[in-house]
Amino acid sequence: MVTIRFARGGSKKRPFYSIVVSDQRRQPRGRFIERVGFYNPMATGQEERLRLDSARVDYWISQGAQPSERVAGILKQVRREAAAA
Repeated sequence: MVTIRFARGGSKKRPFYSIVVSDQRRQPRGRFIERVGFYNPMATGQEERLRLDSARVDYWISQGAQPSERVAGILKQVRREAAAA
């Protein structure tokens, strides 16, 4: 099954997550199909906290990909902010 999930990067105590589309059987830091965005929980000031290609995420979901719990929460938040704007 294809999933949309986080792939952790960054250094110790400074996490940085790529949001990737990958086969569920692969390791989280291993090979992936496509990188659709990133999430930086440690962003401060003018740093970008989240970037997400919503069109590609919607495409992969239409093809049967399942977002992880954390990614589903972020998608819900992004869509809520887009609707409010």
